[in-house]
Amino acid sequence: MLIILAFESESERDKFEYIFSKYKKLMLHKAYGILQDYHLAEDAASEAFIRIYKNIHKIGDPADKQCIAFVVTIVKNVSLTMLNKEKSHTTEEYDEDQRDDFDLEADTISQMSADYIYSMLDKLGEEMKGVFLLRYAHELSHKEIGRILGISENNVTVRLHRAKKKLAELLKEGGCQYA
Repeated sequence: MLIILAFESESERDKFEYIFSKYKKLMLHKAYGILQDYHLAEDAASEAFIRIYKNIHKIGDPADKQCIAFVVTIVKNVSLTMLNKEKSHTTEEYDEDQRDDFDLEADTISQMSADYIYSMLDKLGEEMKGVFLLRYAHELSHKEIGRILGISENNVTVRLHRAKKKLAELLKEGGCQYA
């Protein structure tokens, strides 16, 4: 299937072309890591590019760390949605034991904790926050993060260490007993 993309401006087209050429391998890698199937990963990356096209006006500098996080988040969400659809097609019957595994209280506390941590991450500097999110939210290796950000693996390690230290301080200030 051939899709023709019509951009409102040349700058939007240039942005999209930059994102496509710069991040397509990263997106395929992330999608494959989730789906474990090359063809599904290609489908997920294609769907992610369609979503990026629809939201191109929201993207500032395509070389910015926020753009990388945006792109990775989109492909990750598309891949997880595809994975869930694949699983639902393969398991037609509802397993009675699965209901016992669901713990509303634990899931709610976990979500609240994640929301709280994300609010604390906003207090980190952009350098530390970007590296932290790429490592822990997007599960990229130090090498991949270094390549994306154009820094050494050593620098990635240092930034992650500083981010974790600062985050622990912020969580302690907020009354978290586990930090």
